[in-house]
Amino acid sequence: MSSNADRPKQPRDFDPVSFAVVPPRKFEDLRVGDVFRAPSRTLKDAHAAQTVSADNHPIHYDVEYARRHGHIASVVHGLQVFAFTAPGATLFSAIHRRRFRRDSAPCKFLKEVHAGDTLYPALEIIALIPQGDTGIVTTRATVHNQRGELVLDGEHQCSLKTSPRGGK
Repeated sequence: MSSNADRPKQPRDFDPVSFAVVPPRKFEDLRVGDVFRAPSRTLKDAHAAQTVSADNHPIHYDVEYARRHGHIASVVHGLQVFAFTAPGATLFSAIHRRRFRRDSAPCKFLKEVHAGDTLYPALEIIALIPQGDTGIVTTRATVHNQRGELVLDGEHQCSLKTSPRGGK
């Protein structure tokens, strides 16, 4: 039987609710040119599976099929790569939780992505448009691979509620 003395001590001031990669910001705190980076991710075979897209094309899960069609390996679906740029994974984890709608704009898939690649997603704010009690945030979404190649270039557009008058 172990005693409480055997257990590792937990910091008393840790608060999982306030734990964030980036400190929270309000629409009014954002600036054009701000860049928000998501953690890098090294992709596994599971990322190439059709779990995100439900796309059952063998290019995404059959290595031999992919090789017969000129690819070096199964190709990770573009939607999986684009999902790594989701504002919730980067920017909006840093924004005061007042968002009510998110829209995504088209993107370009510039290079193939395969299991074993490490991806570096980022969002850069390219436009901020206040509209009464909301604000439109437009970001450029980019993903580079471990070789420094741009594999995805696109945009996200989000509507956020602005702070009530008085700044709270």
